[in-house]
Amino acid sequence: MPTTPFRPNIPIDRTSGTPLYSQIAQALAALILDGALEPGTRLEDEVSMARRLEVSRPTARQALQRLVDRGLISRRRGAGTVVTSPHVRRPMELSSLFSDLTRNGHEVSTTIIEYSMHPADEEEAEHLGVEPGAGVTRIRRLRRADGEPIALMDNLLPAAIAPSYEDLEREGLYNLLRARGAVPATAVQCVGARNATAAEAEALGEKRRAALLTVTRTAYDASGAVIEHGAHLYRASRYSFETKLFSA
Repeated sequence: MPTTPFRPNIPIDRTSGTPLYSQIAQALAALILDGALEPGTRLEDEVSMARRLEVSRPTARQALQRLVDRGLISRRRGAGTVVTSPHVRRPMELSSLFSDLTRNGHEVSTTIIEYSMHPADEEEAEHLGVEPGAGVTRIRRLRRADGEPIALMDNLLPAAIAPSYEDLEREGLYNLLRARGAVPATAVQCVGARNATAAEAEALGEKRRAALLTVTRTAYDASGAVIEHGAHLYRASRYSFETKLFSA
């Protein structure tokens, strides 16, 4: 990879109502998201960019900060301005993160942090629609995409259909459930956001109180029985959901 900083040829429309910093940020974001700029590519600094594009230094700084805020570049003293790892986009579908990442060409790895089988307490029983004391399996996993932590996932399942520890290291939960005859048919899902705790930030490679996306999902089979309840945390700097909307 070249050591000379990348100097983008960005056309600027000075008659447009779009701010100059936004035009620069949008053009650079498109190059990064399309894969034209690979992770690790070093960009020119704001002084060089401002001089070359004939804009003010605060304009160039604001454009680069927009990309930092979106998690597309990092700016560190000594390292300069560098394109980060790919941003993960995931459709709002009843699918597993493992399958979505693999389908989009990411190299996926999983670390099992917790795997326990025990009698359900009242809260766990309510989540799964079973009686307290029924056998359940609780799983916590750290999922990585291309070597970078992307999600911290807690799942609760009826013990009778829970995949093994070893299988979960190699495959996605929903694929394993389907193989055991527990096919997800519908789900109720809630997406939110909050700040990371110190422990969550450390696990996900983020700063303390970094923004996280939260997803709580309960999946049901065709008979209406709960097959899993999940509470997942995603790095907002590396991850987003996409959905299609249709007019009525």
